[in-house]
Amino acid sequence: MLLIGLTGSIGMGKSETAKMFSRLGVPVYDADAAVHALYAKGGAAVAPIAGAFPSAVVDGMVDRQSLSRAVLGLPEAMKKLEAIVHPLVGLAQLDFLKRAQAEGHHAVVLDIPLLYETGGEKRVDVVVVVSAPYHIQASRVLARPDMDTAKFAAIHAKQVPDAEKRRRADFVIETDKGLDHAFDAVKAVVEALKDREGKVIKERLA
Repeated sequence: MLLIGLTGSIGMGKSETAKMFSRLGVPVYDADAAVHALYAKGGAAVAPIAGAFPSAVVDGMVDRQSLSRAVLGLPEAMKKLEAIVHPLVGLAQLDFLKRAQAEGHHAVVLDIPLLYETGGEKRVDVVVVVSAPYHIQASRVLARPDMDTAKFAAIHAKQVPDAEKRRRADFVIETDKGLDHAFDAVKAVVEALKDREGKVIKERLA
């Protein structure tokens, strides 16, 4: 089974592109959705986060804004949080891969926002980067609730530059030319990879 890493900086259109892979029958693992599930009532991260950051759990679920306040600008607190969340996300991803393998899928997409920032390209066979010009990216991000120019600038500064991601990618999906153009590009990627076999999956499931 081929592991396709889908990534891109904030506001580049990655979520919409992931849906396009799904429409073409390629299962998609969404790292953000996995974290949401871990933080929800009954989620595996709720109890350990309550132990480490009591103020971050409200009504039996993790309140993301309270958690953000508890770790923002505190490297040790952030490390503690990552030590709780990363292994749980890893287990969720492993379950997804085992299911997809058992169902006989040729390929899956791992939607990973910080793929290059975390060295995740070594854990996939192919990397697809979604990209758009900076002015489009900025207008999309600043239209979001609870976002301002300072917050966007801080997030943008921590991410590998778009030009670098494009250079290192196996495929680039440009998302500033309309949904039809992007969907055609996704179809072309799926077609180009239809006969390619994955090499990483054996060590991931070993």
